Amino acid sequence: MRLDRAGRLGVPATVAAVVVGASVASLVGPVPAFAHGPVPADPPSAANLLLGWSFDPLIWLGIIAAVAAWSIAVRRVNAHHPASPVPRARTVAFLLGLTAIAFALQSGIEAYDTALFSVHMVQHVLLLLVAAPLIALAAPITLLLRVSRPDVRRRWIVPVLHSRPLRAITHPVVAWILFAAVMWGAHFSPLFDLALENPAVHDLEHVLFLAVALLFWWPAVGLDPAPWRMPHAGRGLYVFLQMPQNTFLAVVIVFAAAPLYPHYATLQRAWGPTALEDQQIAGSIMWLAGDLLFIAALAAILAGWMRFEERNTAQADRRSEADVAALRAREARHAERLAEQQDRG
Repeated sequence: MRLDRAGRLGVPATVAAVVVGASVASLVGPVPAFAHGPVPADPPSAANLLLGWSFDPLIWLGIIAAVAAWSIAVRRVNAHHPASPVPRARTVAFLLGLTAIAFALQSGIEAYDTALFSVHMVQHVLLLLVAAPLIALAAPITLLLRVSRPDVRRRWIVPVLHSRPLRAITHPVVAWILFAAVMWGAHFSPLFDLALENPAVHDLEHVLFLAVALLFWWPAVGLDPAPWRMPHAGRGLYVFLQMPQNTFLAVVIVFAAAPLYPHYATLQRAWGPTALEDQQIAGSIMWLAGDLLFIAALAAILAGWMRFEERNTAQADRRSEADVAALRAREARHAERLAEQQDRG
């Protein structure tokens, strides 16, 4: 996608996301709180947030399976292609992404996410803006293509990558709007309170967040093959336009005159801030952390763009040097032929 086209489509998309979110917020009425669930006896601290881990078998089995599959795939690729092994940085990014998921869903954060909106917001930031871009930086599709047999690539993986449904949902404009729409829809619809009251819905909300975040960061990172490719300038604009809608959503939460969610408003806690104060902290976390992480992503895209231009310049220089060397060789051969003709004459 060209930069000018991304700009024409991205700005209306930003406005659309804001309008839709505001409309949803105005239409959603009070939602009754049905089952608050257990409230921790003690307020959150660095110790219980970092050390208070839980062990959901489904989540841990998924993480362990992902680590095992990645390790096996990397070993196979490195064994068959010793001259071009999988970059170690990609494995580090993948493991860090899984660590962010585990920390969001199984650390002490999980114990407090239904008791404090601010902790819940940290959970969402980790999934949307930390885990997803790290996994995209690991280039898992590239690893899958390299480790798969040629017939599997030809019959299954490549057709899926070029299928119409995937082309539709991975179009940069569609992925951008989905990311923004899920953020606004999740925070200004009955889904938010329902997720707080129903563990199954809460889990589905996490899956939805991670899925749309991966769709959003896939073209932004640009390491994996994708149905749509953007130049570095387009990637920068794509990420930059997401930042103001995230900031505006945070501002709406911070400056709301009353608690937005009946779950937190009616929750009885013997400690911690009021529901409104907690909501203001949550919006501030979204605002500050979101802006910092988007700026970091923009800096990474800019650095990648500079490296890309440097490589292109170096390649052009090498081609020019080769052309000059070839021209000199031709001139030398021509001079030799002239000298031979003069000697025969």
